Amino acid sequence: MWVAGVDEAGRGPLAGPVVAAAVILSAEQQIRYLDDSKKLSALRREKVYEEIQHKAVAIGIAQASRREIDELNILQATMLAMKRAIENLPIKPEQVLCDGNRCPEIDVPVAAIVKGDSKVACISAASIIAKVTRDRIMVDLHSLYPEYGFDSHKGYPTVNHRLALEKYGPMIEHRLSFAPVRDCLSRDGD
Repeated sequence: MWVAGVDEAGRGPLAGPVVAAAVILSAEQQIRYLDDSKKLSALRREKVYEEIQHKAVAIGIAQASRREIDELNILQATMLAMKRAIENLPIKPEQVLCDGNRCPEIDVPVAAIVKGDSKVACISAASIIAKVTRDRIMVDLHSLYPEYGFDSHKGYPTVNHRLALEKYGPMIEHRLSFAPVRDCLSRDGD
């Protein structure tokens, strides 16, 4: 039975897309160090990412854009990205296990597992694929907008990111519906 694990990366940042991944693993292909992506160092995450790419039965990756996040809200945009990731799998799963307490609406049985990214191998794999993919997107964004420091904080609301936001204002990938960005816009409008 093909079981896909699904997770996302990027719900909390002030900029960039939310990225979701769906991964189907084989019981025969063991992958070491599978865990919640946040518990792994960046270097370990990259190494495990490469191993998942080589050993997974199937991987689907998708995102919801900054614009979709602003239009739908972050929860609905996350569900949309997860649904797209599942649909992007080259093999249709017979069951989907989703990290967290909510599931996207899909046409296969789906179950939510709280802290599933540290309990279930296929969800851990999805967590790592989503995180590395999103981090790479933010590093690319850094090359276009280096003043914001996306290569270090990946869009999360760190002190340095907030200071850059206050100094330069929001750019095209900032989530205008998020309070720190919205507050910055309202100060600019005064």
